[in-house]
Amino acid sequence: MNAQSTINASGRMAGKERLVVIGNGMAGCRAVEEILAACPDRFAITIFGAEPRVNYNRIMLSSVLAGERSFDEIVVNSEDWYTDNAIKLIAGDPVVHIDREAQQVVSRGGVIESFDKLLIATGSDPFVIPVPGKDLGGVVTFRDLDDVEAMLAAANTSKQAVVIGGGLLGLEAAHGLSLRGMEVTVLHLMPTLMERQLDEAAGFLLKSELEGRGMTILTGADTGEIVEADGKVAGVKLKDGTEIEADLVVMAVGIRPNGTLAKASGINVERGIVVDDHMVTSDPNILAVGECVQHRGACYGLVAPLWDMCRSLAARLAEQPKGYKGSVTSTKLKVSGVDLFSAGDFSGGEDCEDIVMRDASRGIYKRVVVKDNKVIGAVLYGDTQDGNWYFDLLKKEEDVSEIREALIFGQAFASGGVSLDPKAAVAALSDDAEICGCNGVSKAQVVGCINNGANSVDAVRSTCKASASCGSCTSLVESLLALTLGDEVEESANTMCGCTSFGHDHVREAIVEREFKSIPEVMQELHWSTPDGCSKCRPALNYYLLCAWPGEYIDDQKSRFVNERLHANIQKDGTYSVVPRMWGGVTNPRELRAIADVTEKYNARMVKVTGGQRLDIFGIKKEDLPAVWADLNAAGMVSGHAYGKSLRTVKTCVGSEWCRFGTQDSTGLGIKLEQMSWGSWMPHKFKMAVSGCPRNCAEATIKDFGVICVDSGYEIHIGGNGGIKVRVTDLIGRVETEEEALELSAAFIQLYREDAWYLERTAPWVERKGLEWVKSQLFDDPATVPALAERFRHSQSFSQDDPWAQRAAGERSDLHSHVGSIGAGPPTDGAIKQVEPAE
Repeated sequence: MNAQSTINASGRMAGKERLVVIGNGMAGCRAVEEILAACPDRFAITIFGAEPRVNYNRIMLSSVLAGERSFDEIVVNSEDWYTDNAIKLIAGDPVVHIDREAQQVVSRGGVIESFDKLLIATGSDPFVIPVPGKDLGGVVTFRDLDDVEAMLAAANTSKQAVVIGGGLLGLEAAHGLSLRGMEVTVLHLMPTLMERQLDEAAGFLLKSELEGRGMTILTGADTGEIVEADGKVAGVKLKDGTEIEADLVVMAVGIRPNGTLAKASGINVERGIVVDDHMVTSDPNILAVGECVQHRGACYGLVAPLWDMCRSLAARLAEQPKGYKGSVTSTKLKVSGVDLFSAGDFSGGEDCEDIVMRDASRGIYKRVVVKDNKVIGAVLYGDTQDGNWYFDLLKKEEDVSEIREALIFGQAFASGGVSLDPKAAVAALSDDAEICGCNGVSKAQVVGCINNGANSVDAVRSTCKASASCGSCTSLVESLLALTLGDEVEESANTMCGCTSFGHDHVREAIVEREFKSIPEVMQELHWSTPDGCSKCRPALNYYLLCAWPGEYIDDQKSRFVNERLHANIQKDGTYSVVPRMWGGVTNPRELRAIADVTEKYNARMVKVTGGQRLDIFGIKKEDLPAVWADLNAAGMVSGHAYGKSLRTVKTCVGSEWCRFGTQDSTGLGIKLEQMSWGSWMPHKFKMAVSGCPRNCAEATIKDFGVICVDSGYEIHIGGNGGIKVRVTDLIGRVETEEEALELSAAFIQLYREDAWYLERTAPWVERKGLEWVKSQLFDDPATVPALAERFRHSQSFSQDDPWAQRAAGERSDLHSHVGSIGAGPPTDGAIKQVEPAE
């Protein structure tokens, strides 16, 4: 849209009351949606917007800044919506005057519109701290798309950014700028980040996590001035004299209700525009909703209360008044990839009990505040799965005395050990439990929407708005779809991409049953809507074909991600890192000398010990990669596949060979596992570990497949991962011998390879399918494990070729013929004597 533009809706009928809306943002347009639903034929609607564009989801601006979404992907109401509903949109031309007596509004461009009812939804303004230099070039706020575009432009030419404000918006801005390659410092006045949502302990964990990602976080930082150089920002000076260099300064210290226009017209305004329970201002013909209002002394900045206001307003206009009584709010957020939830009052105090669980190694902190046997507040960091349940208990003021001891462990434990299957957890929620906090959608509303024909997440979003805002409740919506529709939902709720209406499972089944053996054949026969697919479906199809037809399908390198095509990880400076494989984390002098020689010969900038017990060589130029690979191959080393959706590492401890606590040879088993599995392509990266005793030094319980050695044999664990969202493994059984452990690992890997969706780690796969399903697939039929393991070995016979050797050798492949046999390992006979399944 142009800087000032108008969508003139056809079909505007005479005789309707005239409704003028000041504000084309989320609250204003949501109010119009509610009005259209409640009384569709009553009003001829005109909307004025200050921005020259349609309504979009401001909650997702941080995703645009981070490069995760485009503007088109966050549009809520397209131009067609205005036209289809006969709404006249005047965008880029804000209202500057309200004439209450004449019942007219006047825009900055001179447009005059008369009204019978006026709705003010002017939102809030970003607060700019009044310090010297606040008006310099390079100082921006973070409130709308223009602000994002200004930050993106600065990121292209600037290197250092300072974000003033450690609340949600400030941290999201810092995260986005960091992803854009800037060095970011966050200044926060208070001692705790996000102090309105987090207590001190959770704030400390968040600060440590963000610092670990390369951000500099300064709390208790009081900004004194913004330093100038040649009319632009040069830095920020704190009141204690500390100076931080900066090319860009982002103000994200808070918001203030925008009641300026209303106050100028004589409407009662205090902190915000004062409204009653039906969103009526001091003028009975003028209503207001959103962040600009003050209701019963409170101003709200979260989405859920604003939607409640919109429903109350529409109900009044439809003459079915349902007064708004205020909101109990909860916040379920993702701050730079960290799961956070808070609700109610967690400040504590007299007669309050704190129930706290900390698991530092998993990055999890939970705190529930109880008073008079009722939950009054909760803070969750790292694991927010039970957030909705705690919020439900809080809102209903339920007595929790009978589940007091199990309360902190979540709904599953408090309910007497209900399965951790997400479907079971959501089934246990009451009908009025809140699913989508942003839009105030209950479980009953989502189920009703599904029963009325919504058979996908997108369909649910478009009808009842659940998961349409921040997206954090998407997994709950998916669980409700699966619970309500069963197998019918898989195809529609999880389409591979916009090129097809089919889901992953349908496509995989079709590839096998109809014997498709090329990407064009799949697209042709399944009626792809695009001729060549896209970046989402082509890598998935390439993997599914590789898995289904080993030895027959030829890997399509063009359909792989760039790191897999180049067999190395590209770094932020354009150079690459190279990680050779080290079997079970064991190395020798020859390999170490080769790595040292490569580091010096090719001027690598750093060699780093990885968490997977390998050495990572950083700073290799693209043109030097084949030569580096050749030198490493000559020392007998192959690719570690650190760049691929494949087996990464098998981490081990020294086990019984060296450790006095070791029960089995964990190092030897780890080497055999890696020799058996290297080179295999997977739906996603795959990590294993073997710990020599229950002390678990190799961290086997946060790996995709883990073995813990015990005196009687080997415990088998599956479905764990570290990273942003840590998940501890599930114990599926125990075996007596090393050979049985190897066989079961091969079977599990093949089950995962054949069933999981592309880019689905084992943790979400196990959660989606359910632990009992995985165990039944492996153990119900004694013939299953040998069959799966044999299919894996067959696939491996075509997969264990080192890509480095192929690329480095060129025409002289004979010089590297020895590499193909490295780590092949002895075959197993495929027999498992007995598996003792876990309870």
